[in-house]
Amino acid sequence: MLSKVDNETICRVGRGTPMGDLMREYWVPFALSTELTPDCDPVRILVLGQRFLAIRTTSGTPMLMDEECPHRGASMWYGRNEGEGIRCVYHGWKFDGGGRCVDMPNEPPGSNFKDKVRLSTYPVSEAGGLLWAYLGPRATPPPMPGFEWMGENDDSTAWAFQRECNWLQALEGDIDTSHFGFLHVGHAEPDDAPEDSFLRYTIEDRAPRYKVLDTEFGATYGAYRPAGGDDRLYWRFAHFLFPFYTMVPTGVLGTKLQIRAWVPMDDSHTMAFHSAPGARRYTAPASQKVGITEREATATEFLPNTTDWLGRFRIAARRENDHLIDRALQRSGESYTGLAGVNVEDQAITESMGDIYDRTKEHLGSSDVMVIRVRRRLLAAARALADAATTPPAVDAPEAYRQRSGGIVLPADADWMEATAELRSAGVDHPELDPSLAGGA
Repeated sequence: MLSKVDNETICRVGRGTPMGDLMREYWVPFALSTELTPDCDPVRILVLGQRFLAIRTTSGTPMLMDEECPHRGASMWYGRNEGEGIRCVYHGWKFDGGGRCVDMPNEPPGSNFKDKVRLSTYPVSEAGGLLWAYLGPRATPPPMPGFEWMGENDDSTAWAFQRECNWLQALEGDIDTSHFGFLHVGHAEPDDAPEDSFLRYTIEDRAPRYKVLDTEFGATYGAYRPAGGDDRLYWRFAHFLFPFYTMVPTGVLGTKLQIRAWVPMDDSHTMAFHSAPGARRYTAPASQKVGITEREATATEFLPNTTDWLGRFRIAARRENDHLIDRALQRSGESYTGLAGVNVEDQAITESMGDIYDRTKEHLGSSDVMVIRVRRRLLAAARALADAATTPPAVDAPEAYRQRSGGIVLPADADWMEATAELRSAGVDHPELDPSLAGGA
């Protein structure tokens, strides 16, 4: 459990809060690259409790700005994206991509007032199929996190979805591996999974044991259980990376390249951004999604985006329709939850906790060791920044983000970190590894 003070500290992300200030030290994903096209309409962006607007200029440069015109506070959302800048329609003031006022047509000829006015804009970078902003106090932003598939010749794809809950409860679902054996495959029997597969080992033993380690980038866990006997163990490796990234343990360690960024929109809404090299887009139409049922496709179909602050990337299964739960299917035993697949199951559970869960009421067990460790790291980093201006972990160490996650079978007496050092490292191909070993886990 957390104290009320600790829970408030770790959950609140607005300007001037310890956690909000911590996150602003890092580059923050705020949109998919595909959301902005040259000369597009302004897009409302809500991130870390602040309201911004984003455009892509005529030449293709992405721009993130404050919503309010610095003249008299009119919303720049109504503005015109034109000629490498944006023009407020109230009095015609135009600002370029750096926020400089380049035209003030309601001032008399010869006036230099425009040279004294700026629209607040923010450094923007593009990588991994995402647009990133630096919202922090440094005059020169820190380096971008060095995820291995981002850089020159970046062929990454990215996708996103919104969760209607606080960012921490969304993230904690990713670092809680024991729920997989219940929430996602609680209805399954060992014989339902391929023999000698990761999925079979998970179903045979739904109470993994854990090792957890602090790292330069955040924290790592290894969850282990027997792999078909006493001489081998199936390990699930996953990471938390500051300030809000996860690398989940699905797939085979050494072959899995993917991150999730659980970016707070505000204290009670979260945008999950996924990036991977060459991955299919989560935003594909339901008819093009591979390996899921028609019911799951319907539940995860995106509602049409709207122009309001919370109008992007919402799926059909929502709180107000009980996430389309099918109680008959749940009772039949065909589904443990009655919910339509992994994505909806995770969304329903984390949103069911409310906007911000009161962690003074929880009772944590041995399976929550990674959750506990990550909370401690976040709270310590936020307070060190607030109290002593201590640089947060990995802000200036982009190479620390060159990690991989996934599952692997090791001899029972192997050292979990030493035996997997190469598999967890970036930039190494492993053609000898068979991704089918996961068997769906």
